[in-house]
Amino acid sequence: MPESPIGSVPSGPVPEALVARLRSAGCVFAEDEARLLSDAARSPSDLEDLVQQRIDGRPLEHVLGWAEFCGLRISVDADVFVPRRRTEFLVHCASELVAPGSFVVDMCCGCGAVGAALAAVEPTICLHAADVDPAAVRCARRNLERCGGDAHCGDLFAALPDSMRGHTDVIVANAPYVPTAAIATMPSEARLHEPRVALDGGADGLDVHRRLAVSASEWLAPGGHLLMEAGLRQVEAATGILAAEGLTTVVHRSDEFDVTVVVGVADGRGVPSQIAPSV
Repeated sequence: MPESPIGSVPSGPVPEALVARLRSAGCVFAEDEARLLSDAARSPSDLEDLVQQRIDGRPLEHVLGWAEFCGLRISVDADVFVPRRRTEFLVHCASELVAPGSFVVDMCCGCGAVGAALAAVEPTICLHAADVDPAAVRCARRNLERCGGDAHCGDLFAALPDSMRGHTDVIVANAPYVPTAAIATMPSEARLHEPRVALDGGADGLDVHRRLAVSASEWLAPGGHLLMEAGLRQVEAATGILAAEGLTTVVHRSDEFDVTVVVGVADGRGVPSQIAPSV
């Protein structure tokens, strides 16, 4: 089922012709989208431009320039990965682990939505974010500067300040986990308007997860946690990847959000994974 439109939808009537145009273009929530676009437009000509972008297939969040995530309005630039509502469960899992003053990394941060949401839960965290995509990092910096965080451009841990090495309490990663062959089956909004590097996880979707797991112990503090979103069919392989690096594994599953979070704990025990109750 498509995710509902972002944000608190304004009330009030919208022209039926506008709703009909959006519905004809395949917008499932055409009436809500019409209200959001009308509210964002500065003039009739601006509204026409926004509507035409949406009809042409551009994601609603890119047209509006923002997405609602965990109750926050997050800036989202064109051609930057749009945070999914299901990833709010990743924030929920991580929020139970952060404490005042925790060192937190939002890895593969995209626009920085996960890091911003965690900072809203615990404003005193020391927050750093990293992404390989310069456009995403520019967007993340704007979102994180309001909460005192910083975003760095580079390849995974190589982007982080060395002061985080061995001192990171929580690493949270919405890393790409779509298998390469499955990219072609994704909705056109994602395929055509989001960077492939934010979607493509390699042959089995877990290439980035492997690279994160290999280096995680070097960057985590004792008892630190690495949390990664993954597909339900990838759980066994993902937990095996973490366990192979000496991390104790826990799996959190949310049927409500239809998402799975795989957690590795740097406690040196490396015990088999346990499935946490669904939320």
